[in-house]
Amino acid sequence: MAKHGKNYLAAAAKIDKDRAYSPEEAVALTKQTSFAKFDSTVEVHIRLGVDPRHADQQVRDVVVLPHGLGKTVRVLVFAQGEGAALAREAGADIVADDDEIISKIQGGWTDFDVAIATPDMMGKVGRLGKILGPRGLMPNPKAGTVIPASDIPRVVEESKAGRVEFRVDKTANLHVPIGKASFDEKKLYENLAALMEAVRKARPAATKGVYIKRVTITTTMGPGIRIDPNQAQAMMVRE
Repeated sequence: MAKHGKNYLAAAAKIDKDRAYSPEEAVALTKQTSFAKFDSTVEVHIRLGVDPRHADQQVRDVVVLPHGLGKTVRVLVFAQGEGAALAREAGADIVADDDEIISKIQGGWTDFDVAIATPDMMGKVGRLGKILGPRGLMPNPKAGTVIPASDIPRVVEESKAGRVEFRVDKTANLHVPIGKASFDEKKLYENLAALMEAVRKARPAATKGVYIKRVTITTTMGPGIRIDPNQAQAMMVRE
């Protein structure tokens, strides 16, 4: 069993392990229990009542967090012609409109956070699956990152503003960042509410019984804080 340091134990002592907190209480505790010397990422872990082995119970979607992630997002766009021009105008950090960037990625370079592609580029992008796939960077229609050229400005803007993809893993869990520990409580609450709304909407029609079973919020290196799943499902972004 792994041993925790004194800072972790001091933070964990502030949490009642037998209690499921309200979203407001959990967000406040998350800030209080963040002890890292850097600005920790706040993450939400959600256990779903789905069976990921079945194609009709997959949960995958995107959410635009109203207050972003608190970090600079580097966006790469695979496009040519008009699409490449639109990507540059929209502020894409890298525009792959020839084979140079593709060759660079084949060599192992992945210095970007989001990859977007137009359908006509997927023949070339498909060769990069073994590199981009394991890193969660492969453009995909279901994630809204394979798009017509006309949608490039919107998706680039959303990506830089805090567009986050979530996807259920093999153990029926979601792991999603919602910001930084330095965010004030209102921003973290509203980002959490936006995520919960997106997860609710992504519920597969084939799912029976309880859909959201467990919700935990934590910071990098920090202890987990359980949120009452019923209250989490009822969250709404405050005006």
